[in-house]
Formats: sequence, structure tokens, C-alpha cells
Amino acid sequence: MRKLNTLTLVSVLALAACGGGSSDGDNNTPIDPPQPNLARCEQQTQLTVISSPSALEFVTEPSYSANQTAAIVARIAGSDSKGLTFEWAQIAGQPLILKSVKSPILAFQFADAGDYSFSVNVAGNGMSFNETVNISVAAMTTAQFNVRSDQQVVEGNDVSVRADRVGVNADKIPSALSWCIALGPDLNIDTSNIERPQFKAPAVNSDTIAILRATASVDGEAVIDEVLTLITNESAISSPYFDAPVARTFAYQENSPYKNALNSCVYSNQLLSPCTIEQLPLLGQTLSLSEKDKIMDRVLVSHQWMGENFETFLDNMDPDSDFAQLLQSVTAIVISYDIRPSFYWVVTGAIYLDPTDLWLLAEERDVINEAADFRSAFGDQLGFIMPWRYVKDNAYVSYSSPRTLRTDRTMTQMGPDLSSLLFHELAHANDFFPSSIYDTIPVDSQTLLDHYNRRTSAGELISDRVTSLYPLLSDQMYSLADVSFRGETATAAQQAFLPDDITGFFSDDSATDYYAYSTRREDTAMLFEEAMMSYRFGIMRDVGITDKPDNATAASITVDWGQRGRIGEKSAGSKIPQRAAFVISQILPTLDATQLIGDLPEPIQMTQGLSWLDNLTISPQLAPTPQKINAAPSTDTRVSQEAFTPALRISGDRHKMN
Repeated sequence: MRKLNTLTLVSVLALAACGGGSSDGDNNTPIDPPQPNLARCEQQTQLTVISSPSALEFVTEPSYSANQTAAIVARIAGSDSKGLTFEWAQIAGQPLILKSVKSPILAFQFADAGDYSFSVNVAGNGMSFNETVNISVAAMTTAQFNVRSDQQVVEGNDVSVRADRVGVNADKIPSALSWCIALGPDLNIDTSNIERPQFKAPAVNSDTIAILRATASVDGEAVIDEVLTLITNESAISSPYFDAPVARTFAYQENSPYKNALNSCVYSNQLLSPCTIEQLPLLGQTLSLSEKDKIMDRVLVSHQWMGENFETFLDNMDPDSDFAQLLQSVTAIVISYDIRPSFYWVVTGAIYLDPTDLWLLAEERDVINEAADFRSAFGDQLGFIMPWRYVKDNAYVSYSSPRTLRTDRTMTQMGPDLSSLLFHELAHANDFFPSSIYDTIPVDSQTLLDHYNRRTSAGELISDRVTSLYPLLSDQMYSLADVSFRGETATAAQQAFLPDDITGFFSDDSATDYYAYSTRREDTAMLFEEAMMSYRFGIMRDVGITDKPDNATAASITVDWGQRGRIGEKSAGSKIPQRAAFVISQILPTLDATQLIGDLPEPIQMTQGLSWLDNLTISPQLAPTPQKINAAPSTDTRVSQEAFTPALRISGDRHKMN
């Protein structure tokens, strides 16, 4: 526990001036807090600076306790961290789980009391230092209470922190929970969710530490914990493409021949124009000792574990090499804590993955920002919902437990969510640049955007052709999609539509999902995603049309119409089989697309009038009670064995439109 009565000062960390940050309009809802500033704590925290034989120094907390979240900051005296690389390692003490080893701030949770040592190598800007810091950890003497996660963020980026739940089953919000600023600049903080404050990191003139203090009561005992955010000073944004702050990222493979191109071409606030194909060609245009090396050489991450988990997934969850083949149509794979939702972007030729689908350990999930998807309020005026889920054997296959359940998960549990995401985003890449045209794109000073513009002007994209051959026909659904996915204002007629109206518009058309009406590109990606999930894994996608009560949940919404496995629809007049077969034949020509679609199971109709949850068990072979997912076994504060139902998913919520 970080105790106020142990704030012994060795030296005080100098703080920079603060200001306002810009809003990230691409990824997250700008925060509009209910109060202009969070109050300052009555007593401010004072941090300790430990010098070393070199110019490297360590900023540490006044004291450390067992079973408590903690952090150490490394810095070069008189210098910001911009342009520097960091590599941390633990060299003494009970082994800890370290998930921020390439950041200026090392975050962790001590397991036991005792002595610990950490080394860090800092290099860049013509400097290189390697030093060690020793930490003494006291036994815990108070009730356990943790706030997560200590982190580095760039100025102007969104920040979220979370207080752990407490109690025997770690299922209770600590009572009398409140927050104040214990160190650093003034902050505009949204505390509408008291467990999970959010704010936008202010502009700073130099690297600046901000500390939030949470006070609460656990089992009648007053408790305190603090969470540290290192807000880093960055170069002014000059990019017309990435015109809002993006996280610091680095090449997963240190020796990648494309390291410099990755850093400058695919996720940079200094990208002035699209990079050329010569600088960063499609994977399918290059040679390598192995497909695996070729892929991993193009991975850019904000945290090392993201690349490690992606690599393990490709090694163990891609037995048919679908993803290895589909990845040949991208230039890079970007995985960062601030990406939400996932997307593919033709300007860079890269896919951008939300790490929510990649975490395995609770410590990994802790670092993922929880700022809301910028589209979360779209469609609020409409009177219906179109939910979706993936199921197998009458059970959910999504293992994304609520953030309030701090638990680990296995690669097998992670696999379905990441597989469906990759099938979708890689469908976009292959729609724009399928394997059949690699040889027609010279590796020269042109850009992929140049080739895309030529191809789309000629109607050559797969999505252009499927739309020309088998168009969707519902004008009403197209207009509603503008409201739900582009944020247009609903007309009075649209606001008056009831679920049974939507059933009439959608069920007789040939889309497999509402999101298909957002763009022809998304239509193609949805066809490919659903077909491949059913074909490769026997996992079927549910789509439904329901009412829209306040506080909508799987148990509270009522199905007017729904199907399981709509991609297998073969009724007279349906164009779904032809549409799906055409898309698959163009994206993965090695598959027999017609037979593949023909072998998919026929759709199962949902029962009108039952809830979305009660319609979970409509496949005929299994038991009649809805199944829930069990969380992974508990360790320390990783709770709980209790079952949960995954959060309600709404059409289009995982992807940014192409």
C-alpha cells in the first residue's frame, strides 16, 4: 500500500507546465467531464530520485509494499525520453510479470516482501547507458487495494485507469471510492464511472509525471493507492494522415530490415505523405527465409507482449495457413494500446489491431486503454438493435470477460475473437490488393494509394465486382446504416421504425449483417469473415433484430427476427451463396468456393418473442439452458470462477469503416 505517512523526500521530481490536449477524433469519443478539474489532494506526493554513476537516474515511489502495484521511471537527467529506447530486466528478487519492458516506466506488482533489483539499458540520441536500481519491499500491513495501471502516454492521448474490485470474490466496488490529483498538472477527468476515471493527457513542455490518488474503504478499513502516468513531450503533429496523437510504437523485430520504414510510414504523427512501395512493399512482393519471419518483420507494437502473442497465435492457431497467406496483402501489422476499433487503411497498406483481442494475462489487459469507440452514440435515435455473436455447440465462443473480472485466458479462448477479426480486416487488404495482382504492382516510387485509386476508378476491386454482380437492394437499410455507422441524424420516419419494419427490410435481402450496408467494402469483408469462421472452425454467427430497451443486455432485448449461420442461406431467391462464393474465390482462389459454401449448414431461425440470451440454444443437439463462460482460474486478484455472459455486441462495433 502506498502510504501517505511514508512520503520521505530525497529529492522532488521537477514538473513541467501543463496545458490542453487535442481530441482524437479518429479513435475515441472526446471526453466531456462533468467538472472542469479534479480536485488536488490535500497532501501532495513527493517522489524519490535515485542517481547512478552515469547520467541515468531513477524516479521511484517513496515506499513499496508486497502485493501492491508499483512503478519505476528511468530518465536521463535534463533530457526527455523522446528518441530513446528502453530495455528493462529483473535481475534479483521474486520473479515478477513485467509487461512494459520497453517503456521509460516499468510497471509491475510485487509478489512478496524482500529486495528486488532491475536493470535498464537506455540508448539513443548519441547516448547509451546501462544501470541498476535496487528496491526494498515491505510486508503489506493493510487491506489490499490496487489501482491500475502505471503507464506512459503521449501528450494529447486518451488515458484510463481502473480501481480493482475487492471482497472475497473480488466482486465489489470499494466503498466511498474517490479520486484526487496527488502530483502533476491539472487534469480534466471524467469520473462518471467511479471505478474507471478517464482523461486526455495535457500538453507538456517536457516529460511530466501525473499521479492520481484513490481513497476508499475495504472491510471498514481506510485504504489508499496511487497510479502514476508519465506524460511524454512529443514533436509537434505535422501529419495530415495521423493528425491526432498516436502512441509510441516500435518494430517488434529489432533486426527487421523494415524497422525504419515501419517507424515512419504506418503510425506516425510526422507522416507527411504516403510512403512508396519501394519503401514498404506488400509482404507478397518480398522474399524471406520463411513466411513467419517475413510477417514478424512487419509488426509494429506499443508493447512487446502484443507482438509475442500475435506470433504465438500464428504458430498455434493457423493450421491451414489462412492468415499467413492473407497477410501477404498488407505492408504492416500495427498493434497498439490506443487503437480502437480495428481497421485496415489503404493509405499505409497496414492493418491496425485493437489489442483487446490479443491479451492473455491480466497484466497485459491492464495496459489497454478503455476510452470508448468514437461511434458509441451513433444510432441512439433509432428504435431497434441488430446484435451479433459467434457461437458453437449452443455456447458463446467469445472469452472477453468484463474488465471488472481481472482474469487470464488461454490462447484457445482468445482464438475465435482474433480469428474473426483477422478474417475481416485481411479481407479488406485482399479486396484492394489480391494475390493475383502482386506482379502488376511495381516496387517503385508509386504508392499503394496510387494503385488503389486506379483500380477503384476502373471498378476492379472485388467489392466493386460483387456489388455489380449481386447488389443489395434495400434502400431503407442503406439509409439506416448512414445513421448507425456514419452518425447522420435519423429522420422522423427512421425514428418511428419498429423492429418488425427492420425485419421486413433486412430478412429478404442478401446481406449477412447490418454492417454490410455501411459500404460495399464492409459487405465483402462480412461475407468472407462469416463464411471462413463457419468453414474452418464450425463457429456460426448469429444476427438478430430486436427492440431497444434502456440498459440493453442479452437478457433484456427481445428478438423480432434472427438467424444462426445466415451465410449458409440457400433458399430460392437468396443471392447469399453466389455472393459469398464469388468473394472467397477471389480472395483465396486455392479453395473450392462453391463447394465450401454449399457445404455450410443451413441457417437456424431464432424464436420470435424470446430474449437474445434465450435464443442462444437454438441449435437442436444440445441442452436447453443457456451456457455461460467460466473465467480462468483465479490467482492474486484475478477473480473469479463465477460464470459470465459476454457483453452484448452490436453490428459494426469491432471495425472502422473502409
